[in-house]
Amino acid sequence: MFGTLMLIAVPSVLFRLLGAFGVERFATWRVSVLHGLAVMLVFTASAHFVPSSLGPVPGHHDLVAMVPTFVPFPRLAVYATGVLELLGAAGLVREATRPAAGLCLAALFVLMLPANIHAAVEHIAFNGEPATPLWFRVPEQAIFIGVALWAYVPKRAAAAHRAGGVPA
Repeated sequence: MFGTLMLIAVPSVLFRLLGAFGVERFATWRVSVLHGLAVMLVFTASAHFVPSSLGPVPGHHDLVAMVPTFVPFPRLAVYATGVLELLGAAGLVREATRPAAGLCLAALFVLMLPANIHAAVEHIAFNGEPATPLWFRVPEQAIFIGVALWAYVPKRAAAAHRAGGVPA
């Protein structure tokens, strides 16, 4: 149940440790967490393209089962969201594309919320594991949305906020 959050938290801490050891790219928690989100997205996106029987992680069939019935072409929707997650991950890594990637990912996470709610309410299991409960899925998705929006915050505004000033 906490696996996806750990896919953000552990890389974020490791990236920040690299920053503490002098890797300038990871000098702030913001950049480290955004790279952590990119790592999580690469892992979760891969599930969109692999068979469910491949291993302990969910696969394409599991994700198709999550798609609510009102969404047309659920298999295509799963492939499309996988591609969008990979594009979002790539966008988070580059400073120039980070704000656009953050805004687009926040929108994607909002659009995927009904699938998460459907999976919890209908008790859709991944690889035989019990379904993640709704009380966990919705706050988890809110965290993803919040982190994505953090990428959208312009770098100057974030720096001014930390310094207690107002951005120019």
